[in-house]
Amino acid sequence: MKTQEEINYQRIAEAIGYIKQHFKQQPNLDELAEKVHLSPFHFQRLFSEWAGTTPKKFLQYVSVQHAKSLLNKQQATLFDTAFDTGLSGTSRLHDLFVKIEGMTPAEYKNGGKNLIINYSFNLSLFGQVIIASTNKGICYIAFYEDEQEAFNLLTTKFPNASFIAKKDDFQEQALLIFQKDWNKINEIKLHLKGTDFQLKVWEALLKIPMGKLSTYGQLAMEIGSPNASRAVGTAIGSNLIAFLIPCHRVIQSSGNFGGYMWGNTRKTAIIGWEQAQIENLR
Repeated sequence: MKTQEEINYQRIAEAIGYIKQHFKQQPNLDELAEKVHLSPFHFQRLFSEWAGTTPKKFLQYVSVQHAKSLLNKQQATLFDTAFDTGLSGTSRLHDLFVKIEGMTPAEYKNGGKNLIINYSFNLSLFGQVIIASTNKGICYIAFYEDEQEAFNLLTTKFPNASFIAKKDDFQEQALLIFQKDWNKINEIKLHLKGTDFQLKVWEALLKIPMGKLSTYGQLAMEIGSPNASRAVGTAIGSNLIAFLIPCHRVIQSSGNFGGYMWGNTRKTAIIGWEQAQIENLR
């Protein structure tokens, strides 16, 4: 049976999906509330509790024009502006708290042979999430709809590893990222399976400040490969760490949000939620 949190997120996701499709028509509160079968009063309260802002303001955050304005404001490089987020130091999550360690060539080549991977299923702000870790750090985070399918997908990423259903300290620390208060977060360690190029792209993703956006072309320039936009896109699509490595912050140069491994509606929800947190701290 679904929890109330899951039911609430599904309602929010349905509303966000409608906003994403109809933002040009600027749907009003009554129209959005009707889509999720709630009264305008209850919908406004539920949405504001989840996003930290009103549906009307959120509608602005997910519009193409707003996305374009965020892209245009980035006159300096992402690396130059990595700490200029309008947030306190402890909220610069991705630069201050995340440490990447790549798997050895042998671990990469043999599909995780000799690795013992702990995993657990959890509920986050953006739906259900599976998280997995080795003895060196988090190796996998993914949103899911079906628990068995989520576990099967995890095992395909590390076909020769051993798996234990267990939530460890690495996972507990990483799950704090789904809270609005990050003051209790210590260093989060990632143990990633990727090529040198993929690791380079993922490290660049970590330098996109919360509440800001980038494009594939901008990211390619940041890593010193201006003609590698397509390869950058492929590397982003290979990211195994949802939300924490923020591939959701990369959009098309047109301002359209584009695709997302874990669903376009979820990507829209995350971008809008992050922008709301930035506005609330200004």
